[in-house]
Amino acid sequence: MKKNDWKERLNIVYSTNPDFAYSTDEKEENETLPKQQQKLRVSIEKNHRGGKTVTLVKNFIGTEADMKELGKLLKTKCGVGGSVKDEEILIQGEFKEKVIEILKKEGYTQTK
Repeated sequence: MKKNDWKERLNIVYSTNPDFAYSTDEKEENETLPKQQQKLRVSIEKNHRGGKTVTLVKNFIGTEADMKELGKLLKTKCGVGGSVKDEEILIQGEFKEKVIEILKKEGYTQTK
């Protein structure tokens, strides 16, 4: 069965150029590094969040799916909400020490 990719080509109607090749602007995802090589940085931020405190986990190198999986694990273990966007994992609340402890238990040894 042919994959319908017409949604990716909405702005291209027709081209008379025989050498035309449509390309998407999708960026390639990095391969996920092993847990021991990840240099994760955990910080607390309050700016631009309406006065709410969030715990940020930065510098994750890997696929979007692996980052979402790690974010889900952290949210579950902390018992709070959060999100994964802009290559950061956001955990609602001030959980820096607890997040570092969870990451070290999971095998992320280079966590600060």
